[in-house]
Amino acid sequence: MRRLLIANRGEIARRIVRTAHRVGLETVAVHSDPDAGALHVREATAAFALGGAAAADSYLSIDKIIAAARATGADAVHPGYGFLSENPAFAQAVIDAGLLWVGPPPQAIRALGNKSSARQLALSLGIPCLPGYQGEDQSDARFETEAQRIGFPVMVKAAAGGGGRGMRLVTQAGQLAAAVQSARSEAQSAFGSSELLLERALLEPRHVEVQVFADAHGHCIHLGERDCSVQRRHQKLIEETPSPAVDAALRERMGGCAVELARAAGYVGAGTVEFLLEGGDFYLMEMNTRLQVEHPVTEAVTGLDLVEWQLRVARGEPLPLAQEQLRFEGHAIEARLCAEDEHFAPHTGSVQHFREPPGVRFDHALFEGLQVTPHYDSMLGKLIAHGPTREEAIARLAAALDRTELLGLASNRRLLTACLRDPRFREGRALIPFLERHAGALGDQLEAQESQVALECGLAALLGASPATARELTCPFPRPLRLRHRGKLLAAQVRERPDGAFEVEQGAQVRTVVPPPAACVRLDSGAWHVQSASVDLVIADASFEPAAGAGSDAAACELRAPFNGKVISVAARPGTAVGRGDTLLVLESMKLEHALGAARDGVVKTVHVAAGQQAATAQLLVTFEALQ
Repeated sequence: MRRLLIANRGEIARRIVRTAHRVGLETVAVHSDPDAGALHVREATAAFALGGAAAADSYLSIDKIIAAARATGADAVHPGYGFLSENPAFAQAVIDAGLLWVGPPPQAIRALGNKSSARQLALSLGIPCLPGYQGEDQSDARFETEAQRIGFPVMVKAAAGGGGRGMRLVTQAGQLAAAVQSARSEAQSAFGSSELLLERALLEPRHVEVQVFADAHGHCIHLGERDCSVQRRHQKLIEETPSPAVDAALRERMGGCAVELARAAGYVGAGTVEFLLEGGDFYLMEMNTRLQVEHPVTEAVTGLDLVEWQLRVARGEPLPLAQEQLRFEGHAIEARLCAEDEHFAPHTGSVQHFREPPGVRFDHALFEGLQVTPHYDSMLGKLIAHGPTREEAIARLAAALDRTELLGLASNRRLLTACLRDPRFREGRALIPFLERHAGALGDQLEAQESQVALECGLAALLGASPATARELTCPFPRPLRLRHRGKLLAAQVRERPDGAFEVEQGAQVRTVVPPPAACVRLDSGAWHVQSASVDLVIADASFEPAAGAGSDAAACELRAPFNGKVISVAARPGTAVGRGDTLLVLESMKLEHALGAARDGVVKTVHVAAGQQAATAQLLVTFEALQ
């Protein structure tokens, strides 16, 4: 192995480049058109343009990636995670091209990368699995029959791929047909396969996974577990090791099952066996036949470089350590920073300001000027903290998130800190339904924090940056100030003082306000994105707007696109009555489907888009009239 092509993008491509260069390998980055200026392209030894913007035209094109390897003289391929990393046809194409494949054998990917075949193998080995159905008959009628046999609630799951895509919880029979249709559509779009399976659903489990590693000499070990229970839309947000719910005996049982499954499939390389844990009982979910997003927490507690292990195993070397030689130190926790708001809606836009926090590992591909597009996953990076105890690791990660400055587009930075500081999480009681049940309350908490400091942050953005010389010439008379925050107006009389403070009069109250240290950028809309420690808000200067403009109810009769995306289906029909929350259309963005509902009861007046059309942020999709 001399020159390694990395068939991926973003932070994982940078992560692989870093290790490859450290061990003396040259690297080749591939990129789509939007990623031409990306950091992984700049940092690799060489780069190759795949063309196209959508993943299907670039990072998912087997022919283009094999051609890139030939054109650049690469002799090995690392797939990273996502995209083609669990595609056995890609692994075989790399091998057939005479290149070294840094991953498991294609036959092992086929056996374990498909949830149905992995489940069948696990059942034959006596590994615990939930009651379910995995079969060739994929008809709606068969799924209805099997769901009745299994008993509700059931989980509809895509057999291929991972990342929580193509998963739907069904609590009663009447929901099954729509869930199957939606899961099929998302699975086909994400993985190129619409195959589904059914499993009995556990309503309050943990998601605990075991990292395994195998070589071509018959050795296979596990490197402990990771707890990934804090999720939204079946996608992980916070991961940690060790799990607060796993003791040494349970770890040995779960690790033993994971190793047995990998060995039975002839596995080689890094892989992760995922389980649902309820009390002391665990059940196989799936196996991810690749490196995981959350592998850094395992690296933190073991002191190992798992990418280096992948490269060594791919060269035919034995595992560097045996099971009894592994040592685990302290606690590590990771948070995924995503381009989405507190409602988990993905956002695109430009990174106008970015500063990394000190004291933690931060795997990312961010830089000022980066354009975040709708073509790929919403994850921007992940922060990893390590400490001697779980409490210290959590505190370090929360503090690092407070000091991460990211302005210009929405992110879940503040929601992550709210999760980390929530008593239920700190006490180790966060199960898979944690965010589903508490995200609304956490969002309300964040909004209340914003409201408390909105005026101060507005002053920091609008007036706080004036130089000292300007302060000496400040006007002694008060000036009217009107700010809009989350649709509400804040009105005040403000007088600037030479010392940098402001006298603020609101009604009968007069107080002195010192603008907080804050990072501020001006958005294209004219509003300001302001960040001050753990507070992150968007505020607009409405001082020169007509007063009547604030009370309009027109928005309640419109549905606008909350983000860029492709219209997958349209349920709204002109003249049809709809209730609040009824789905009007489905929008796909960043590889996920989002059902957009009516904001109030009404009658659909006009549908402005059709299935297959691309919608831009804030584009008008549907108008309707309120019921009289």
